[in-house]
Amino acid sequence: MKPNLVKAAAEVVPNPKILVNMVSQRVRQLCLGHRPRVEVIPGLGHADIALSEIAAGKLSFESTLNQSGTEATTQVVEFPGILVAKAKKKAA
Repeated sequence: MKPNLVKAAAEVVPNPKILVNMVSQRVRQLCLGHRPRVEVIPGLGHADIALSEIAAGKLSFESTLNQSGTEATTQVVEFPGILVAKAKKKAA
């Protein structure tokens, strides 16, 4: 990973644990064939692309905790998930 991309993404998402989770989820998606949301420079890895997307504001998160640290009652917008359908077994 390029340190300048990590620094830029850390300015958008200051919590390192959330940043790591966002990057790992997006890397999984990119490895499965999802298209990048930013212009890709040749030679960038999946983690660098994910960090670029976060720094550009293309990916975001919403916390489920109130300022007091308790569970929030608002609905959380889910991170774009990966849908994988299981193959049905044929009857013998």
